[in-house]
Amino acid sequence: MANHKATKKDVRQSEKRRDRNRYYGKTTRNAIRKLLAITDKAAAQQELPKVISMIDKLAKRNVIHKNKASNLKSGIAKKMNVLA
Repeated sequence: MANHKATKKDVRQSEKRRDRNRYYGKTTRNAIRKLLAITDKAAAQQELPKVISMIDKLAKRNVIHKNKASNLKSGIAKKMNVLA
């Protein structure tokens, strides 16, 4: 790493961003796991918009790719439709 003020600042900023992105990504993955573990259709339908919103925010912030977000939402929707 170069000893320039701007470079040091950039390293600090990227560390902050990485930590923030990891937090949001992990929180969203846990929410998806919890949603897929629900067996009651009514409860799952209530949680579904929250999880989809979390996934969309990750894609908007470029934490995950927009196609990955679409694939995740599609898979979750399929699982929710199977619930009786």
